[in-house]
Amino acid sequence: MLRRIRLAYMGLIYLFLYLPIVVLIVFSFNDSKYATGWKGFSLRWYGDLLTDAQLLDAALNSLTVAALSATIATILGTLAAWALHRYDFKAKKLFQSALIIVIMSPDIVMGVSLLMLFVALHMDPGFVTLLLAHITFCLPFVAVTVASRLAGFDRHVVEAAQDLGADEYATFRWVILPMVMPAVLAGWLLSFTLSLDDVIISFFVTGPGFEILPLRIYSMVKLGVKPVVNALCAVMVTATVLVVFASQILLREKK
Repeated sequence: MLRRIRLAYMGLIYLFLYLPIVVLIVFSFNDSKYATGWKGFSLRWYGDLLTDAQLLDAALNSLTVAALSATIATILGTLAAWALHRYDFKAKKLFQSALIIVIMSPDIVMGVSLLMLFVALHMDPGFVTLLLAHITFCLPFVAVTVASRLAGFDRHVVEAAQDLGADEYATFRWVILPMVMPAVLAGWLLSFTLSLDDVIISFFVTGPGFEILPLRIYSMVKLGVKPVVNALCAVMVTATVLVVFASQILLREKK
């Protein structure tokens, strides 16, 4: 009896979380121009999505920024995680705390602070500022993900590599990196998803000449939710779910 109550409780929680997403996906196949009622099954909005030049340009911009920011953040985050794991120095705990603070900081605080920094540096808002902002908030997630993999790492492996004549670079390149590669790939996928879905920080740091997909959707729904927005959101949700599942598979320990 107690088990059934627990299952019912968990079912209600997941229903509360995912029911709006299910409704959105279902109505992306609605033949009606309005979301007030079901008028029949149709794929017309997905066809309109493929012919919308502005949405396609915004999607291309988002994919470009997400891929570049995820790649750079993965490289820097992996090196940061290894440095914090490998070396002992006085400010080590300070740097570890700084990574956690960035993760826990509200997006609006990050957006305003980055905007003030770019204004102080006389940088025009656009592609460069957006890329730097996304690298900033993605890097800590990569560092924490890789650090969690390194937490169970055997230090004797490094000592054995050094006894065999490997220097710092060779040890990291041929010993450490292959062992933490699943966490590195998972960090890249997580960073790609975070960058692709970000709205608040991007709103502050991007300019009118460079539009990304989340901000394009935000501007479209101000006048009401159109069926093509439902189709676009359904595609983004599907892509996000696939990326999250891929990152979880990569993080799974090998038997």
